[in-house]
Amino acid sequence: MSIIQVGILGVIGVLFAVKLKQEKAEVSVYLCIVLSLFLFFGILEKLELIVATIREIGDFIQIDGGYVMTLIKMLGITYLSEFSSGICKDAGYQSIAVQIEMFGKITILVLSLPILLALLRTIREFLA
Repeated sequence: MSIIQVGILGVIGVLFAVKLKQEKAEVSVYLCIVLSLFLFFGILEKLELIVATIREIGDFIQIDGGYVMTLIKMLGITYLSEFSSGICKDAGYQSIAVQIEMFGKITILVLSLPILLALLRTIREFLA
């Protein structure tokens, strides 16, 4: 799916949602969720390419596979938390959306701590 198709689909979906929101707000939310899911599955194709490229880069520079997997997990967490948060915002639940975003950020921080410690240990070895 190209960016032109995504843009057109998004604009048409939003126009329908705005029109439906005046008459039936709940149908408008469902339309936004369906449109978001459709775009999500379109993005999966691009995400597979990103994951494959990250793995190939990991093979070139001989880094630990655990670090590559951590990067892939971070990418997935970022995307899913933004996706879920966006749906909650569209439904009018900003407080839940903020909590989802915060949970995603903290989860990424927790995943990155072992990498940060390994980096600091490497720097300490170079300085010693």
